[in-house]
This record gives sequence, structure tokens and C-alpha cells, in this order.
Amino acid sequence: MKKFVYLASQSPRRRQLLEQLGLAYELLLPAADEDAEALEAVLPNEAPIRYVQRVTQLKLDAALQRLQDRKLPLAPILCSDTTVALGRTILGKPVDTGDAERILAALSGKTHRVLTAVALGTLQARQQAVSISRVTFAPMTPAQIHGYAVTGEPMGKAGAYAVQGRAAAYISHLSGSYSGIMGLPMYETAQLLQAFGFKL
Repeated sequence: MKKFVYLASQSPRRRQLLEQLGLAYELLLPAADEDAEALEAVLPNEAPIRYVQRVTQLKLDAALQRLQDRKLPLAPILCSDTTVALGRTILGKPVDTGDAERILAALSGKTHRVLTAVALGTLQARQQAVSISRVTFAPMTPAQIHGYAVTGEPMGKAGAYAVQGRAAAYISHLSGSYSGIMGLPMYETAQLLQAFGFKL
């Protein structure tokens, strides 16, 4: 039987990146009554790296429970979480256009970190890795910030932008993992998959 993984993510970008690796996968998504967003609540004074690692482990715990509850064939589960941090401040997903503008104004003309944790696990074993990248936004005028915010692209994105979308016009420099900024660091993901016996 061909080896496959379960991808416990609703992100189309993560699916696209996983497909780049030529890996067989099946989606393992939360049921309608699961509050997946609640897993992403930030604890008081939580450091960004601790936050992204903890949330990814919670996502993996929830997905492993889902696998058992649904009595699905056993296979490793891949989970990931991305957060944007300006210093120690975690900039999550905007709640509306105004919030997106506030976040983008904070990022304008500054360098921030994008931290993406990825975990691969079964009921018996799990491994995790973290990719940290740095992104610099050129100064943006209020009109540019508003123009981008109203496209709707910032919604559902940590830090209120998509590196592969229109925001690229304002990114003057980045260092690290482009795929990690998109939501699934390819190098770290490949290393985890190989540790679990996948041939890529």
C-alpha cells in the first residue's frame, strides 16, 4: 500500500506545498462542532516561539483524537501553525478590515519574524521543527495599507498578509524560508517525513 500522510489543515497553500513534495495525502479536517480557532488563543506573556510550538502540538493532539474517533486507517498526521511576531508581540489573524489596517501599519517600514512550526506524529511517536524567517516591509502610506486591506487578502492570514499575494509589492527584503512564510517550511517538512520513513 502506498504510504500517505493526513494533513490536518484547511490551508490551500499547505496543500499546494505538500503536493510539491510529490507526497500522497488525505485531509483530516475538524468537524463542524470542533472549535479549531480556540486552540490558537495566546497565553499571557507567551513568547512567539513557545506559542507556535504549543499550538502546533495542540493541533496534532486534536487531529490524533479525530483519527481515533473516526476509526480511519492509521497514518502519520502533519500539522502546522504560522505566527507573525513584531518583537515579542504576536500578530494574529485580523478580525476585520480595520484590524488588518492596524496590523499592517505596525509592520510598515519594519522587520518582523515569521515563525512556522510543523509537527508529524502518530499515536506512538511525534517530531516537531520550527522555521524562523525575517521579513521587511517598506514604508506604506495609509492609502496603500487601506487599498491592500480592502482586497480581503489579509483575512485569515497571520500578520494580515500573504507573501505570495499582493503584499509582495511592499516586501523589500526577506531571509529564511519562503515556503515557511507561506505556511509550510519545505526543508523542515521533508526532514520530518524522511525521519518517519518516507522516500521523497
